Amino acid sequence: MELKHTWLTANKGIPSRLLHWLNLRPEETERTWLMFVFYTIVSVGLRWAEDSTVALFLDEYGANPLPLVYMASAALGFGLVFLYSGLQKIFPLRWVIVAIAPCMVTPLLILVFLHSGIQISYWTIILVFLMRLWVDALYVVNDLNTSIVANQLFNIREIKRTYPLVSSGLLVADVISGFSLPWLLAFAKLNKVIIIACVLIIFGTGILFYLSHHYREAFPDAPQKLNFQEATARHRRLEVPLRRYIWLLFGFVGLLQVIGLLIDFQYLRELKSNFGEKDLASFLGLFGGIVGLCELMTQWFISSRLIERLGVFFAAALLPITVGCLIPAGITFFNVITGVELPNFFWGLVILKFCDELLRYTFIMSSGPALYQPIPERIRNRTQILSGGTAEAIATGFAGVVIFVTLIFCDRYVPEDLKKWVFILETVIVAAICLKVVMLLRSRYVDLLVFSADRGELSAANVGLRVFQQGVVKALGEKGSLADKRSCIELLAQIDLHGAVEVLAPLLVKLPPDLQCQSLEVMLMAEAQPIYLPYVRPLLEQSEDNVTPEVFALALRYVWLAEPHPNLSLLEEYLHPRQHSLIRATAAALLLRQGTPMQKVAATKAMRRMLTHKNERERVNGVKALREAVYLQALRVHIPHLLQDESLRVRCAVLDMIAATKLEEYYSALLGALYYKSTRNTAMRALVQLENEAIEMLLDLATNIYKPELVRVYAWRTIAQIGTSEAVDCLWQNLEQSWGSSRIHILRSLLKIHKQPEIKSLEDKFYESRVENLIKEELKFLGSIYAAYIDFTLLQTITNQQAKEVFELLQRALLELEIDVKERLLLLLKLLYSPDKMQAAAFNIRSDSSIDLARGLEILDHTVNLSCKSLLLNILDRRSYEEKLYLLTASGLVEYQQLSISDRLRQLLMISNFLSDWCLACCFHFAKVSQIRLTIPEIMIALRHPTGFVREAAIAYLSVVSHRFIIKLLPQLQKDKHPLVAAQVKKLMAQYQQQNYRIEQEV
Repeated sequence: MELKHTWLTANKGIPSRLLHWLNLRPEETERTWLMFVFYTIVSVGLRWAEDSTVALFLDEYGANPLPLVYMASAALGFGLVFLYSGLQKIFPLRWVIVAIAPCMVTPLLILVFLHSGIQISYWTIILVFLMRLWVDALYVVNDLNTSIVANQLFNIREIKRTYPLVSSGLLVADVISGFSLPWLLAFAKLNKVIIIACVLIIFGTGILFYLSHHYREAFPDAPQKLNFQEATARHRRLEVPLRRYIWLLFGFVGLLQVIGLLIDFQYLRELKSNFGEKDLASFLGLFGGIVGLCELMTQWFISSRLIERLGVFFAAALLPITVGCLIPAGITFFNVITGVELPNFFWGLVILKFCDELLRYTFIMSSGPALYQPIPERIRNRTQILSGGTAEAIATGFAGVVIFVTLIFCDRYVPEDLKKWVFILETVIVAAICLKVVMLLRSRYVDLLVFSADRGELSAANVGLRVFQQGVVKALGEKGSLADKRSCIELLAQIDLHGAVEVLAPLLVKLPPDLQCQSLEVMLMAEAQPIYLPYVRPLLEQSEDNVTPEVFALALRYVWLAEPHPNLSLLEEYLHPRQHSLIRATAAALLLRQGTPMQKVAATKAMRRMLTHKNERERVNGVKALREAVYLQALRVHIPHLLQDESLRVRCAVLDMIAATKLEEYYSALLGALYYKSTRNTAMRALVQLENEAIEMLLDLATNIYKPELVRVYAWRTIAQIGTSEAVDCLWQNLEQSWGSSRIHILRSLLKIHKQPEIKSLEDKFYESRVENLIKEELKFLGSIYAAYIDFTLLQTITNQQAKEVFELLQRALLELEIDVKERLLLLLKLLYSPDKMQAAAFNIRSDSSIDLARGLEILDHTVNLSCKSLLLNILDRRSYEEKLYLLTASGLVEYQQLSISDRLRQLLMISNFLSDWCLACCFHFAKVSQIRLTIPEIMIALRHPTGFVREAAIAYLSVVSHRFIIKLLPQLQKDKHPLVAAQVKKLMAQYQQQNYRIEQEV
């Protein structure tokens, strides 16, 4: 397959290619580079300060007091986190992120100056301890600051691409500081290096000030306290899942910190036993430089792509798997096999530290901020500070305690040869726990995204049935609106019909008449049963003032249908004219169903009088009663007149009766009733009652393109409401054969009955493959749309104003086709995956907000598991049409070769059945103004099109291109029913007659 992409690469320079290599988009470039520069400069200063203070500390104390540093650092970090959170309640976020670094650097500068000026030994020791402690605190605050700023500047999808590059600033800093620190130490003492580092941190903060000022809209102007209070009121439904997710995040961050400190302690203890002060600082610098180079290459060219394709949780699991399990196991195995421990153990720890640094500051750092994106924006920063910063502080203290206790335990109970392996074992255990937390986080991640989108659904699956029944009983017994109580009964009947009878029967006597009617109808739907007769009979024994005719008629019907041996002679009393018409009609219908021949004759006479009565209510009640009758031979003659009755209520009652009694000769009347709004709902309900009998005639109506589209839509909906396996198979079969608007109508109908929470069985896999094939068809069609749009844009040179307007209409029609295809793609995905997740994703993807769009794509990314998922996400994202076409061609779904305008237009018309009516009409108008020659079959298809403005466009094209042909067609086109076409034909005929008259005059 030969693909030509010169249209994509012709004008791309080095900057564009660099962005492609780094997996960045042009609109993200400025924010990303500014964040990168800021983070790099600040990190260089922090690295210089850290390596210098570590060298001072190890020279004064050695490695054994490190657990005390960890515990003190935890306490200090814990306090600083709450201070940082408290500042956001008082000051706007933009002020806090800029001011925090200079405020944190100032105490370090004071400590350095005191250390240089004080010569007392014990004061020097204390100041070194405090400097080491404060640098750790600086790291905590800087990491929080950077991740919060990134979460404000980038949405959930952007951060996967941009944050790996931003966080690589730390890696660049490792390289710069690592190779520059030995050179710097040749000219300056450690104290002066720390001062230089502080100046560099303050300089980096200046870049952050510019960034926060330039993108002010990304940072709230009000203090976070106000926003958080508003958010808690608005997101109460999120409280439980949010709390669980935050606790898991808390555990994940803390466990990572514990793993890092366990490795760091072992690593530094080995370094102390092998190096002196300056050699140690130099080794740390060189080691940091080498690690930094490896991290930098990984971060720039691997991290963002791996995270975007495999997800943040795959990246998050790499560190506990590799550092916590594989490497320690390898070290242990190698030392046990060789039996040579000291040098191998030292270099094994160096490798372990190398892997920890590499994975921690690439994949973990890049994926970290993305884990906070599902949290609602208004409470995200506070949550990130409290869960991230607090978790690290507590974990640091916990690790210090663990190390301290382990050292005491090892000194007393563990042999010297095994002491080093105790820490390795602890590292493996913590890593295993961390991996389990990652798995739990992944399961909560998408659920929280869906909850954040506020698009959950109520279904029988998440309703406790017994609790709901108790709630209905309580609601019906208490004061409240009648509409609410009716809704309760309706929902209960939908969820559990037989259970509804158990609930409603004991309440019948206590309910108001309207609810009695509804309850009896529900009980009749579940079939009349003798066990409930004691609850229904009292309604027949009450006085007429206490029971309405509607309730009495329903109770009468229930009793006589439920009674094993009913006394039908009692029903004859209800045929008397003094009885209400509804009671008479019910009694007559029951006698026609169960009575003797004489009783049936009497019932027939009573029914005939009602069906021909002048009073509308008499006719309506008579027809309603016929729904329960079986013997209709003598009454059939009245049905044609009743179908034409002036009363809408009578006509609707007849439609219900036709379906109830299965009168096949009148089924056409049910289809005819779909055309009118007044009878449409009744006709649909009647056709659904026919079940499989109605499928074939509804299918003929739905697939007839010359029928009104609205009627066809309701025909598909009716098939879906039938809901039998035959109806579902019919919808699936036609879904694969249809296109355009018809496919959307079938999809929406199918979704009413096809709820697929997850793929499990082989049958589900079969449906999945069918849907994936449909998705690929839609993507191929998108390729044709993009190819046409790009070719028309690149090659079209129009000077005529009218031609420009037509060209713009065609382009707009092509883009509207793209919107339709995206809608069909989202509907297709709903067939396979959880409805609430897909509803939330679709709602966010349709939004104009880039943040909502990113959230929707993220939900799809963690829900969809199709082979074409990556391509699908890129198509639904906001990318250029050129880039989307390139992705489609690269996937092999589409072949693209640049064509001339005429060839591209003809190729579009070859798939005219896929195009919308408006797009097809625009193609002919464009062909007319561009003088493009089309074939006769292409023209004839448009002339036979069911939509009037498409036929009008084809006629307009012929009137310009082929006068001889249009003259022959005009007499036939005079009969067109569409007023637009008829007016056009009339105008053309008058025009040609005038031309012929002029020619005759000249002759």
